[in-house]
Amino acid sequence: MNDDDDGGATPRNRWWLVIAAGLAVFMAQVDVTVVHVALPTIGQEFGISAALTQWVVLGYVLPMVALSLPAGRWLDRMGRREAFVGALAGFAIASVAAGMAPNIWWLITARLIQGAFGAALFALLPVLATTAVRPQARGRAMSIVMTLGPLGAVSGPALGGVVIDAIGWPWIFYLNVPVSLLVIGIAVAQLPAGAAPRLPGREWVTEAAVLTGAAVAVLLALSLTADVGPSWLFLALAAVPFLLVWLRLPSSTQVRQLVRAPGMLTPHLALLAEMTAVMAVQFLAPFYLHQVGDLSPTTIGLTVLAFPAGVMLFGLIGGALADRWSPAPVAVAGTLGVTAGIVLLIPLGAGWEPVELAWRLAIAGAGAGLFAGQNQNMAMSRAPRHLLATTGATTSLVRQLGIALGPALTTVMWSIAGDGIDGMRLALVLAAVLAAVSVLVLVRRHADDEPGTEPRDSAQPAGAVGPRR
Repeated sequence: MNDDDDGGATPRNRWWLVIAAGLAVFMAQVDVTVVHVALPTIGQEFGISAALTQWVVLGYVLPMVALSLPAGRWLDRMGRREAFVGALAGFAIASVAAGMAPNIWWLITARLIQGAFGAALFALLPVLATTAVRPQARGRAMSIVMTLGPLGAVSGPALGGVVIDAIGWPWIFYLNVPVSLLVIGIAVAQLPAGAAPRLPGREWVTEAAVLTGAAVAVLLALSLTADVGPSWLFLALAAVPFLLVWLRLPSSTQVRQLVRAPGMLTPHLALLAEMTAVMAVQFLAPFYLHQVGDLSPTTIGLTVLAFPAGVMLFGLIGGALADRWSPAPVAVAGTLGVTAGIVLLIPLGAGWEPVELAWRLAIAGAGAGLFAGQNQNMAMSRAPRHLLATTGATTSLVRQLGIALGPALTTVMWSIAGDGIDGMRLALVLAAVLAAVSVLVLVRRHADDEPGTEPRDSAQPAGAVGPRR
């Protein structure tokens, strides 16, 4: 992405821009989960089956997975203000179209477009948090953005329920408009004009089509595994031919070079393992409280809030610690916290009170808060400057895959050991192993961390080993 806004240096900390990025990621992440509460109402209004209604969710997630890499590569060639404002405007317009939908096909199409602009936003937001502040404040900036994302995902269902009851389901989409306009205003004030937008070329369209085929195969496999059974997981193998074709495309070169660059594979692998483990826990907790504790939805909701509460508090603490020392040890401490919290959950007693589950979830959430911002901080700090948006896209893709994999793998474990508490314990063992893998990945490369560095200069090839600063 062009460095037209700062010439490669950040003379001052632009915290309003960080706040704008945080609001944008909160809004985009809310839209992943907010519609879950609205699906029964939408299905009843349009007179459609539950299977078709599910595509209101998948229609948003599909382009987020399929277009992350093409969007990042395309955005690396544009000015930051133009890219950010364009993505926000497109997201807002698609949100209005979704709210005005007269039928299910219109709504699914609007959600596909909304997800496409969401993919661009998720690629851009880490770039803005990285470049809006000096290196000495980058830990705090990244923690703000990466803490608001999980908060948006958790807040979605509760927010959706209130809005639907008060003013109707279309307003869960209309409310994106004032947020988008506010963020656009901050971006225009904080970012100078840069390179003019360029339309994607034929090569970009080919890459997007190939990756869409792979994403459809993976998402169908994961959704059918959760609904029907683990045998459908083999459907994901249909993505392999698409990925092999993508690897032969010239457009894949930048991504392959990025992953091979020094220190770049580590945060990606750690993120995939940790996110899958965390989503398995978040998927399991409500089921445990409902099936074993037989608790009310309100009690279940309040209990599982312990996890995002830990994320919020320790995410901000982690940013301050990273700015004082280094992001790597904070991220390692975070993976240790996640692992400890999940290990403490494994016994999963049949007579546990909500508070006994809550404090364990809070430990895992505290670890996730320490990890999320500083793992992203490491990825962006190590990235070649001309591939910042691509780095934001690759980490976004990995995060979305973890979000999808967690519930699917949990379902597989349940089917092996039964739907009771033994199956839940087996799923938690797998989650603990994945969390431990994230610890090992980060510890192994801890020595490669470069605290307080700027992203590599754009003149440096993505795969080259640059001098340590």
